[in-house]
Amino acid sequence: MTLIAFGINHKTAPVDIREKVAFAPEKMESALHECVKNGCVNEAAIVSTCNRTELYFSLHDNETKEDDFKSLLEWFCQYHKLNVVDVEPYIYLHSNNDAVQHILRVASGLDSLVLGEPQILGQIKDAYSTANDAGTIGRQLNRLFQHTFSVAKQVRTDTAIGASPVSVAFAAVTLSKRIFANLSEHTALLIGAGETTELVARHLADQGVSKMIVANRTVERAQTLANNFNAEAIALSDMPERLVEADIIIASTASQLPILGKGAVERALKLRKHRPMFMVDIAVPRDIEPEVGSLDDVYLYTVDDLHEVIEEGRHSREEAAKQAEEIIENQVDHFMGWLRSLKGVDTIRAFREQAEQKRDEQLAQAHKQLAAGKDPEQIINELARTLTNKLIHEPTAQLNQAAYSGRKELLDNARELFNLEPEE
Repeated sequence: MTLIAFGINHKTAPVDIREKVAFAPEKMESALHECVKNGCVNEAAIVSTCNRTELYFSLHDNETKEDDFKSLLEWFCQYHKLNVVDVEPYIYLHSNNDAVQHILRVASGLDSLVLGEPQILGQIKDAYSTANDAGTIGRQLNRLFQHTFSVAKQVRTDTAIGASPVSVAFAAVTLSKRIFANLSEHTALLIGAGETTELVARHLADQGVSKMIVANRTVERAQTLANNFNAEAIALSDMPERLVEADIIIASTASQLPILGKGAVERALKLRKHRPMFMVDIAVPRDIEPEVGSLDDVYLYTVDDLHEVIEEGRHSREEAAKQAEEIIENQVDHFMGWLRSLKGVDTIRAFREQAEQKRDEQLAQAHKQLAAGKDPEQIINELARTLTNKLIHEPTAQLNQAAYSGRKELLDNARELFNLEPEE
C-alpha cells in the first residue's frame, strides 16, 4: 500500500482559490464515502480549514501511479465543479515518507501561516474523528494519525515552538489596533461562534474592548460564547440592524456563501455618518463579500492580509522550529519502519502457523503415549527431541543447499536472523 497527501494551502493558492475547494462540514462524510469509491483508494481523511484543504489517502497499490493521482485530482475537481486546468497549478502531492513528514509538520504548526500555532492540531483531530465515524479510516491511516498526535505533543513539550503564540485571531486583533488606537472605546461584532471566534473574543477582552456582540446562526451557541465575555448574543438575521453599532467586525463561520454584503454595510455607514469600520474575514469560503472592501471608510482584510503581523512573531520561534524539524525527521523514519514491517506480517504468520501445527502434532502423539501408560519422562524427552528436529529440519536443509550452491549471503543472513555469532 501507499500513503499519499495532496491539496492546497495558503502558500500555494490565494483565498479565492482556497474557498472554492473547501469542504463544507455537513458534507464531509459523504465526500469521504465518495473518495473510497475510487478504485485505487483504500482509506481516506480530509482536512479542510481556512488555510488549507488536504486529502490523505492509503492506496491499494504499492507505488503511486500517475493514473492514480490523475483520477483523484479529477474527482476532487469534479466534486467542487471546477476545471482541472484551473486547480492543478496550485496542487501539491506527497507520497510515503514525504506524506508522513508533511502531516507531522502540519500538525506541529510548522506549515501554518502562523509558525507554531496550536489550532491546526485540533482541526486535524476533528478530521480524523470525522473520517473514523464515516468508516474511511483503516489500519494505516489510524496509525498515521495516532503517530501524528503523539509527535505534535512531543514537539510542543520538547521545544519552545508554542512560546508567545501568535494566532490568526491574535493577528486580527493586533491589526485592529492600527486602525483604532484605543480599543476600549469601540464595539466589536463577532460573526460565528467557533474556536477561532472564541480566541478573537479573548484577545479583544484582553485589550479592554467595551462591548462585544456575537452573531451566530444558532443563538444558543452564540449565547454560550457570549456568557464567557459578558457579551451580547444575537441571531444572524438580526445582524444587519445591529451593524451600525460595530466598529470592529471579525467573521469566522463555516458558511458556504457570504453572510455580510455590500448593501448592508453601505446602509450601516450612512447611519454611522461614515465613521470607519474595521473588518477581518478569517473564513474560507469568505463571509464578507469582497466588494465591501471598495467602500470608503471600510478597512477590509482577509486571512491572507495577516502575513505582516504574523511575521513579526515568527523570528522568535524559528530556532524552536529547527529542533522540531529534527524530531519530525526521526519520527518519519520510525513510522516508515512500522509501515515496512507490515510487509513481513504474512511471512511471520505463515511461519508461526507452520510451527504451531508441528507442535500440535507432536503434542497429540505425546498424549496418546501417556494414555497408553508409557514412562512420562521418556515421553517428554522424546517430545523435545522430535519437536526440535521437526522445527529445524527445513531451515537446516535450506542452509545446506545454500552452502552447496555458494550462497554466502544467505548464510550470513541466517546468522543475523537466528542471532548467531558471526562466522570466524
